[in-house]
Amino acid sequence: MNWLKKIPGTTRAASGVEWTLWRMLPQIALLGTWIFVLGLGVLHLCADPQANAEKLRWLQIVNYATLGAIIFHWTMVLTVGIGCFTIMVMKGPGYVADGYNLSHSDKPRATSESDEEILGTYDR
Repeated sequence: MNWLKKIPGTTRAASGVEWTLWRMLPQIALLGTWIFVLGLGVLHLCADPQANAEKLRWLQIVNYATLGAIIFHWTMVLTVGIGCFTIMVMKGPGYVADGYNLSHSDKPRATSESDEEILGTYDR
């Protein structure tokens, strides 16, 4: 059985912004991550090594917030990637998704179909 049978006469739609964005996603992911990491690194370099407990607690909260921002950034990049992939698939050629013909869609048959008739509808 051919799972990816193209529908005759269908063509691909013109590509748009999705391919440009798809190619930029790795760079966007790395750049966004490095911006957060460098900002946190600068904050740690400027922090007082002899800080009291209140300032250390604030620094720890900033660490957790930065980690959350990085994970959020990765999630957004993944979401945009899924969207780009979906658009690329939808703009591609048409494929037969379900070639099953109903034997009694509007008018029921008097007799039931044989196994050969049912299986013959999948081979189109």
